[in-house]
Amino acid sequence: MTTDSSQIKNQPQEKRYHYLLKHVVANQDIWILTDEHGCVMLNTEDEDCVPVWPSKEFADDWATGDWAHCKPQAIPLSIWHERWTDGLADDDVSIAVFPNPDEDGLVISPDEFDYELTHVRQK
Repeated sequence: MTTDSSQIKNQPQEKRYHYLLKHVVANQDIWILTDEHGCVMLNTEDEDCVPVWPSKEFADDWATGDWAHCKPQAIPLSIWHERWTDGLADDDVSIAVFPNPDEDGLVISPDEFDYELTHVRQK
């Protein structure tokens, strides 16, 4: 992991969130982790979440310990908008934005995440 990447991943949740939004819109991909059962899920105190990252590098960096067998997978932004937002909302699953090894990341609703992605794209 590069020095810049290490600095980014150690930023506060809100800064990582804004970095992810810009990076995802610029590259048109959202990164998740998958295993033999499908998309990796996290459980926070109150919610089930799908963790997302801005790049393969950050997803790979997080996949250690119990998650070392997981593989990063890119979801094209168009597919995310078409399928994932409504699917996650229908299943009452939130999004853990850009978790790092020390914290789960900002937890937001799929609708809020979709709104923010659209807002960044329109700038």
